Amino acid sequence: MKPAFDLVPGNDLKSDGRWWISTGHDPFFMVQFSGAAPSGWCLVRFESQTDGYPLAPVLRVGDGTGLAQNTLRHLSLRDAGTIGTLIRLPPDVRSLRLDPMRAPGRFRLESFSIEPVGHVAAFCRLLSPILRRVRREPGALVDYLRMGQKVARESGVREAIRHLVRHVPGATRDYDTWIRDFDSIGRADARAIRDHIASFKYRPLVSVIVPTFNTPEAILRRCIESVRDQLYTDWELCLADDASSATNVAAICERYTRDDCRIKFVRREARGHIAAASNSALALASGEFVALLDHDDELAPHALYMVAHALNRNRELDLIFSDEDKIDAHGRRFDPWFKSDWNYDLMLSQNAVVHLAVFRRSVLQEIGGFRSGFDGSQDYDLILRYIERTTGDRIEHIPFVLYHWRAIAGSVALDTAQKSYAYEAATRAIQEHLDRRSTGATVRPAGYDGFYRATWPIAGDPPWVSILIPANAKPALLETAVESILRKTRYRHFRLVIINNGSETHETKAYLSPLSARRNVSVLDCPPSFSSAAMKNWAVRHVETPLVALVDNDVEVVAAEWLGEMVGLAMRPDVGAVGAKLINVDGTIQHAGIVVGLGGLAGHSHGGWPRATTGYFGRAACIQQYSAVSAACMLMRKEAFNAVGGFDETNFAVAFSDVDIALRLREAGYSVLWTPYAELLRHRSAEVGPALSSHLGALFEHESTNFRGRWGSVIADDPFYNANLTLEGGDFSLAFPPRVERPWRRNESE
Repeated sequence: MKPAFDLVPGNDLKSDGRWWISTGHDPFFMVQFSGAAPSGWCLVRFESQTDGYPLAPVLRVGDGTGLAQNTLRHLSLRDAGTIGTLIRLPPDVRSLRLDPMRAPGRFRLESFSIEPVGHVAAFCRLLSPILRRVRREPGALVDYLRMGQKVARESGVREAIRHLVRHVPGATRDYDTWIRDFDSIGRADARAIRDHIASFKYRPLVSVIVPTFNTPEAILRRCIESVRDQLYTDWELCLADDASSATNVAAICERYTRDDCRIKFVRREARGHIAAASNSALALASGEFVALLDHDDELAPHALYMVAHALNRNRELDLIFSDEDKIDAHGRRFDPWFKSDWNYDLMLSQNAVVHLAVFRRSVLQEIGGFRSGFDGSQDYDLILRYIERTTGDRIEHIPFVLYHWRAIAGSVALDTAQKSYAYEAATRAIQEHLDRRSTGATVRPAGYDGFYRATWPIAGDPPWVSILIPANAKPALLETAVESILRKTRYRHFRLVIINNGSETHETKAYLSPLSARRNVSVLDCPPSFSSAAMKNWAVRHVETPLVALVDNDVEVVAAEWLGEMVGLAMRPDVGAVGAKLINVDGTIQHAGIVVGLGGLAGHSHGGWPRATTGYFGRAACIQQYSAVSAACMLMRKEAFNAVGGFDETNFAVAFSDVDIALRLREAGYSVLWTPYAELLRHRSAEVGPALSSHLGALFEHESTNFRGRWGSVIADDPFYNANLTLEGGDFSLAFPPRVERPWRRNESE
């Protein structure tokens, strides 16, 4: 039986009789039950329409002590109005809050319902997609559980369970549905692609190189046929067998060379391992570009077309890479990896290119091809040497799944522990790259297979840092921040500057008065200003250190190395700002980099994920570029800060000032980095705060409009996120539909 309830609007949410209108941040409805609130497993159904504004509905659960951030549940827009979203409510639920969207806008609420379901029904609902898949493909359950085992080894049991529930095979929002709806090349698509290719003014020859060794016949044939099935026909396939003991490998390759003049084959007399075999295949290549394909993997039929299309738009490209997924022994695709655009620091933390990778052959020849001694990470080493001969503007990421990585017993795709020697080779490859660039940086394994940590040196005399912290009306919070910084920070070349922005409370005055007498601590009395951006600009002008760290007054140092880690990164001349990993008091992630466009404007990645998680393909565990980072803990060189004019206190006095300055730094040619090794706890209240005043709400709406106007192109396509991933929340789940443009369909309409 469905419980009765009323939806009570909050945060200045008003109705004009047709639309609900929000002028403030986080418009919401409180769900007030007429009787007892439901608990346990429930189906939530939610239907709405929007007047052009992004909807990202979430449900928060109150237990009588507040609406905790870790109770947030995303409601799938695709599922919520039909089969519903299955959630589990705690037994002590006291209230619910429905947030339809994350920003000002207009929407219509068609329906909202909560229906309790029993444990058996809930279990069957979770299990039924798996059973359907198992009946169709018996090996699917084994593959599914094996992936859970892999996640458990890397991130713990809790994260493995979370992963398995999130990626139930056959579920309505699972990858199979996404492939069917958005990534299937039908006859009409193939015809449109061929028509588009016919219009290309530039048709470069692409040499696909494949080293083989004792490859099972069926898999080798699928690999070769995936090249022959390419819709773009200007290719050659270069096969090199590494002296396989299985004689049928050479026989198959030779048969294909007789059937198709575009296929070349050489058999090595002695085994030299994968780097040597790859060089033998490369020696056969005559194309202007070279694509790498492993002997047990497959290309999507439009892979080389997408590469040629990219080159027709920009003939200066030297390196092109794409998204990828895995494919099992039954041909089922799973575990898609939707990547960031070129991200140099992420590349130092993991091989962020992998498959599909296409190189300009002349540059490959310059660097001498693959190096023996790096087997298992020969591609990683190749890419690191290759990028030393090109620049980031000549590297392009194609946001399409163009490569299917075979995941079978014994493969790295299924179990990263299969080739531990590869990680040793990768560490050497990264270190040699850093040495060739004379960075002075050192690298070591990050504690997870396939992830690495580069530590950047602080050359010469350690630079001084001014740590700027605004005072507040809660001196207990401020004291926690101050004392943890003074006691725990290992990097000692800092001055702690408390900015008193007109606070007149007795408690704050009593705490601030003796602070100036402490070593390396001072208090600056800032002219009263309601604008945090103006206050920060004023404070930066009043300090003389080469580095400034903006830190909120509710943090507590967790990692003693936090400041030294950030200083080492910030001293690089290419870096404009560095952000930290911020943790909620409940042990979940609050901030792991900012994605522009998330929730309609900008939001934190991995929000609510467990602190120890490696995140989406390692992105919560790797130093990397993001479009922006939070000013709750942001370090900048004063030189870079001044170069972009500081915070924009005119257009972003209250909101988005940190995102805006980060984007302007990037626009000026600087990188914005996030590091997981600078870790701080945030004592921000776990309860949802009071509604904004009408004045602040109106200002927020105005600044949201300013943000959309200035940064609309980044909102539409953040280069360090992916258009195939959702903007509904920071969990890196699939976008339904993706925000990618299929060039063959655009060509039809031109």
